[in-house]
Formats: sequence, structure tokens, C-alpha cells
Amino acid sequence: MNNNMVNLIYREKTINGLNKKIKLLGINAKYNAYTFMTLRIITSIFLFIMILFLNDFGYILAPILTYLYYVFLPNLYFNTKIKKRGRVLDYQAMYFFEILALSIESGNNLIKAIKTTSNSIDNELSLEFREVIREVEMGKSLDEALTLLKERIPSDTINNIILNIRESNLFGNNIIDTLYNQIDYIREKIVLENRARISKLPLKISIISVVFFLPLLLLLILGPVILNYFG
Repeated sequence: MNNNMVNLIYREKTINGLNKKIKLLGINAKYNAYTFMTLRIITSIFLFIMILFLNDFGYILAPILTYLYYVFLPNLYFNTKIKKRGRVLDYQAMYFFEILALSIESGNNLIKAIKTTSNSIDNELSLEFREVIREVEMGKSLDEALTLLKERIPSDTINNIILNIRESNLFGNNIIDTLYNQIDYIREKIVLENRARISKLPLKISIISVVFFLPLLLLLILGPVILNYFG
């Protein structure tokens, strides 16, 4: 299915919305909205045919399940990956921006500090900043490259830091104290998120116990009784 056909099926607003979500997956995303929509249509047709012919009530279930799959697939697929990527980037941000602050403190200008930091760290966030440096070397201003970077980062915390870096670049503000304050904020945010996850563990363990272990325990207790009754 070519791009013109996709444009006929979907509104421009829908295509732009999907492209924004795909950008949040980072520069390593290997597809665009047109590729995703084409696969979405093909898999929906395949799902409809499979349910229709493999289930006795396929003529009822096929349209319902296919519709639900078609409607909810983008959110189920993208939202989960974007949320997970945001958490990963937040973890990486503490170390990255700490090194960036030290690099600026040592006397490097902003572009040199970003280049040095991104080249000395091997993670997803540094890869995004390497793309910023590449775009600057290709002729974009640092402000333009950082604006494009914000479109690829699914973290409000990191985007606030990027905004502060842009303001420092444009107006000559001292960015070092701001970076350290943001690093402390990220660290505290991660601690609170970990505490929240830990506090949910007893509930999850209880649910697992009820669903899996309780029936097994009942079977072990009642099994001999049942065998004696039928024996």
C-alpha cells in the first residue's frame, strides 16, 4: 500500500499524530506512520479472516475483535513503548547531565561539552545528543537541533533540562546550577517511583497467591478426600 492510498484512508491529523508518537521512540525507529498504518490494515484483514473461518461464531466475533484490534492497536503499542523509554531515559539522564555539568565546569563551551559528554557515554540518551551534534555540524543552529530533540524525548523532566540548555545557549545564562538542581530532582523522582513499585509488591504477590497457589493448595488438601470418595 503506497503513501497516496494511506492519505486517502486516513486524515492528515491522524498521520501527524502517529508520526509524533513514532518520533518519541527515538532516532532508531525504523518505520514511519505510513509503514505502521499499512501493517495495521494488513494484520486487521488477516485477523478478521482467521477468526471468521476458525471459530464457530466467527461471523459475530470477527468484526467485533477486528474493530477493537484496529482501534486500540496504536495506543497499546506506542504508549507502552513510549512510557518504558521515558523511564529508561530518566535513569540515564542523571549520569549524562552530571557529566555534562562537569564538562562545562572544566571550561568547555556548550556545544563542545555536549559533544564530549555524548561521545564518552554509550546509552540511548547520549545517542540522541550525538544526533544534535550531527545536525549542528550539518548546518542547523544548536537551538533548532535541541528543539528537534525535544520531539524525540518522552520525558517532561529531560525536556525541561533541554529547555534550560536552550535558554542558556540563547541568553548566556549559567546552566551549571540548573543542571545540578535537575539532577537532584530526577534522583528524587526515581527514588519515589521505586518506593511506589515496592509498595505494590505485596498486593501483586497476594494476587499471584490467590490465582495460582491457593487452587493448588486446595487441590493438595482435597485431592486425597476426592480420591477416597471415588475409590
